[in-house]
Amino acid sequence: MIKIKQLPNRQRIRKALQFISFLLLPATLYYFSPMLILQGASEGVVNGSLIVFALLFLASLFLGRAWCGWLCPTGALQELCAPINDKPTSPKINWIKWAVFIPWIGLIAFLAVRAGGYRTIDPFYQLETGVTMALPLGEGGPPWFLIYYIVITLFFALAVIVGRRAACHTVCWMAPFMIVGRWIRNRVRWPSLRLKADRHKCVDCQACTRACPMSLDVNGMVRSGVVEHSECSLCGTCVDTCPKDVIAYTLKAGR
Repeated sequence: MIKIKQLPNRQRIRKALQFISFLLLPATLYYFSPMLILQGASEGVVNGSLIVFALLFLASLFLGRAWCGWLCPTGALQELCAPINDKPTSPKINWIKWAVFIPWIGLIAFLAVRAGGYRTIDPFYQLETGVTMALPLGEGGPPWFLIYYIVITLFFALAVIVGRRAACHTVCWMAPFMIVGRWIRNRVRWPSLRLKADRHKCVDCQACTRACPMSLDVNGMVRSGVVEHSECSLCGTCVDTCPKDVIAYTLKAGR
């Protein structure tokens, strides 16, 4: 009889939360739309997507990229693809998302200035129901079903072709908000959720590095004494994988 190894309880909860978020994506996609932010900026409207992105930035000042590791719907999709391609992604591709993000932010600023600034807050701009796909096809508004399948196909294809959470490293338009927030947190050094390690207990088994969904050299960070990286999603996989309990969560201030 083949025995299936159970995940640690924390990872079971994390993956369950991610999977629920992924199932809800057809209803919540509106709130993650980068295009609606552009359209809202052109009309001086702060819409639901911009509000969510702003909240993610504010949360990252205290929680880092915990959203990415625990609640991101497309993160769940990519982790579901791991049995197909579990190859670690190269850190050399991390720049790509900035090549997407910086022009996008610049365009938002340009459109907002041209519109005379933001004048209205409308969380349900172009979506009176508040649910992304509540309107039947043909009743106006963006073609949400088509957008949904394009997003799913893109994130699925990158994970299957390139490797672990490849879209997080390349095309994700949400991650930079949290990376900037994390950078600010590290400069100010106020108490926040982060990882710590006792490097003296490390036996260099490399289990943490092999298990990291974000393809980080966790073992190298442990040996340096600072478990910190802009791509870390605080998923806790390394915490629950380490056989010597070297890594742990902490809420203390630090780098």
